[in-house]
Amino acid sequence: MEKKDVLTKILAIAGTALVWLPLLAPIFFAVAAFMADGVFRFDYLMPAELFLFALAGGGLLIWAALRAHIHWKLIGWGLGIAVGLLVGAQALAEATGLASGEIEPAGWPWTIVLTALIAFTLALIAVGVGGILLLRELFKSPQLRIASH
Repeated sequence: MEKKDVLTKILAIAGTALVWLPLLAPIFFAVAAFMADGVFRFDYLMPAELFLFALAGGGLLIWAALRAHIHWKLIGWGLGIAVGLLVGAQALAEATGLASGEIEPAGWPWTIVLTALIAFTLALIAVGVGGILLLRELFKSPQLRIASH
């Protein structure tokens, strides 16, 4: 049975906001820095640095999606892939010496880590889109059904 009650809506709103926070924060700060200093500074690592917010939001979204029985696969798979890519990128960065600064950010290790971070961000965007789709469904007004005689 679908539950589209107030709790489900609150979970979906909070979860969507928390998932989009790490994605939108670097854009906000880049625009603010550009307006203040005239210099474009974009921190592409910020979504990974703020991942705990996205993880908490993803958990709330999965809870809401399971209650409503909609979009739980998109949200669950996206969050799982994001976690796997982030852990994998961090493990590779540690193993190769990129994380400690032992080696320069260049070559195949840098390319693989950067690709994993880009894929992580795309997976997080998929979770955020899943949250928006969930909100659309939860707040859709019920259609009046006219019985035909």
